[in-house]
Amino acid sequence: FIRVLIACVCGAAIGYERSKRLKEAGIRTHIIVCCAAALTMIVSKYGFADLVGPDGAGMYGTKGTDPARLAAQVITGVGFLGAGTILREGATVKGLTTAASLWAVACLGIAAGFGFYGIAIAGMIFIFITLTILEFLQRRLIGDPDPVKDYIMEATDLEAGLNALNTHAHKQTAAIQNIQVQRLDSGYRITFRGEIGGFRGTIRQQHFFAALAQDPAVTMLQTLDAEAVAQ
Repeated sequence: FIRVLIACVCGAAIGYERSKRLKEAGIRTHIIVCCAAALTMIVSKYGFADLVGPDGAGMYGTKGTDPARLAAQVITGVGFLGAGTILREGATVKGLTTAASLWAVACLGIAAGFGFYGIAIAGMIFIFITLTILEFLQRRLIGDPDPVKDYIMEATDLEAGLNALNTHAHKQTAAIQNIQVQRLDSGYRITFRGEIGGFRGTIRQQHFFAALAQDPAVTMLQTLDAEAVAQ
């Protein structure tokens, strides 16, 4: 009972952090995965006692029987569950951290089920710190790794404006989506969404904005949350 309870606590702690961020897998999912992993480990450890020979040096039944295989299958099998939380949106892949947390709580459940309470609790603490404090420090020091902004750009010549957009997006590996073109008396208005994934995404987003705003083909550029930059 204690081993399952500790597994539930570990899963709940990690799931709580994921739920606060409105991720696909929340408290209940993490508790179920961690608890099930603990149960599997308990069965692996104690469920084959009747197969051990009288001298304790072997097992009856099938040659090569290995109860530890049940626990090993948890580690690989939970990957299919984690794969369901990974989504690709433009240039950004989302859900990797949630998939990793599901795999991690499965490992915590195995540790708790085996009776390694200290290791399970320590692992829970380190994982929770990684998901909270380190994520906060990363955003403060490096910026949002997956920034998405909506832009409004004006250009006198449509072809030149689109070429400039494509050129600067390629330099910063930006995904341009939802492009809409509107004809104006003085030229064209191009509305689009720019998404830059990966490390230092915020800084690269700023470089993309500055370079595109200074391009001769662009007469005006603005984001929905920033003042316009006009030439």
